[in-house]
Amino acid sequence: MTTAMTATAIPHDFELDARGLNCPLPILRTKKALNGMSSGQVLRILATDPGSVRDFQAFSKQTGNDLLNVGEGGGEFQFLMRKK
Repeated sequence: MTTAMTATAIPHDFELDARGLNCPLPILRTKKALNGMSSGQVLRILATDPGSVRDFQAFSKQTGNDLLNVGEGGGEFQFLMRKK
């Protein structure tokens, strides 16, 4: 599921900049953002915490929100998550 970070072909409805934040802040901010979204909408999250990859995978499994894409490039990670 990990790919080089490029312009994604998956459209997103909202974007969350979690760069510079460490665990658990990217997940907490994502949870808050998802709470304000409608079912089926897609959130793009940008993060720099290397542990965020496994954190977002676990968060997706625990919450049922779909992790559509994980990308990495230049020390930054991009996640696309669809609200259940």
